[in-house]
Amino acid sequence: MQIAVLGAGVIGLASAYYLNRAGHQVIVVDQHGEVAAETSFGAGGQLSYSYVAPLAGPGVLTKLPAWLARRDSPVRFRPSVSTEQWLWCLKFVLACTRRRSNLTTRDLLALSFASRALMQQLVRDEPTLDFDFRRSGKLVLHRDVAAMRGAIDLLDFQRSLGCEQEVLSADECVALEPALADVRARIAGGIYTRSEETADCHRFSKGLEVILRSRGVRFSMNTHVDSLEFAQGGHIVARSSGRTLDADHVVVAAGAGATRLLRPLGLHVPVYPLKGYSLTYPLGPHAIAPALSVTDYAHKVVYARLGDRLRVAGMADLDGYSLKPDPSRLAALRAETAGLFPQVAAGDAGATEWTGLRPATPRGTPIIGPTRYRNLWLNIGHGALGFTLASGSAALLAGWINGRPDPSLSHLFMHAQ
Repeated sequence: MQIAVLGAGVIGLASAYYLNRAGHQVIVVDQHGEVAAETSFGAGGQLSYSYVAPLAGPGVLTKLPAWLARRDSPVRFRPSVSTEQWLWCLKFVLACTRRRSNLTTRDLLALSFASRALMQQLVRDEPTLDFDFRRSGKLVLHRDVAAMRGAIDLLDFQRSLGCEQEVLSADECVALEPALADVRARIAGGIYTRSEETADCHRFSKGLEVILRSRGVRFSMNTHVDSLEFAQGGHIVARSSGRTLDADHVVVAAGAGATRLLRPLGLHVPVYPLKGYSLTYPLGPHAIAPALSVTDYAHKVVYARLGDRLRVAGMADLDGYSLKPDPSRLAALRAETAGLFPQVAAGDAGATEWTGLRPATPRGTPIIGPTRYRNLWLNIGHGALGFTLASGSAALLAGWINGRPDPSLSHLFMHAQ
């Protein structure tokens, strides 16, 4: 079959990869001149398979007032007159229960562990793919005793779901990651997960493009999809600049742009952008920078070593579709880096700044699979977990299109109708 994948970010490219492997003719369509030009360009770099709990959790609503009052808050909300924004917020609030959060975590971990196995298989199958992939392990730092106790209390639940984690004292954190020595006094402890990985999402996407082109996948770049429309026989077709894209099936993997395409078809998907930021620091040969993947739990900032660079990412701004960066948010990320890894900040030779829109659902689960239209498929709504969940989501979608959905996963994500 001829399948058009709308979107050349990591989700669209992974979808094209698994569909091509299944024997389909694939064309990837994107409005930009290069792949991975938006959200996938400056992603956090953590393949964080054991840390996929949704933002909507039982303790979030009590933290929001304090967060919203701080300029350096990890979460920021700018109200607008947008009905779409307020409906998303209402659904988010309704999802902030322990029962819903636990169910979502179970679902996401099932997809995440499948993604880990598939990513490791992909690395073995594609030896030319070079994207700073490392099995680095991940350390989640806690700055106060109460937060550390809460993390320890969650260990049994995490272990029951297949996560293998260790509790570390502050001294053990520094022994494991010596780059934290300067801030030893501000660490209450940490949770270490040996199985976590780091990689460069942009380099991964560019490498997949090369592989896909060599295997006959076509790319229609600088192509803006104007609309999805009904055609004869009940099929959906994609239209661009007055012409119809030739395809038997259409996969929407357009991130935050999916809602615009789907709304005229009566498909109102609960996907809304959370603006995020990242900095990429070049590291010299003697730089004192973390080798581990590190997450600062209190400030919701992640640090990932990508070869001779350090990627720092964070923030979740609910303020619409604008990609205009806020200098104060980037300054906050710089301050966080200086506070935790002062040697990196002191040697800043010009960190690269990035701003992107993470397409999120209120519950935190992506929308993967069929719609009410027999040739229209979705792979959207991954939030900050797009890179982590890309391979599993794409393989699940390919199985569905082939009529062989994975029975261990497909029942989790059949809310794409």
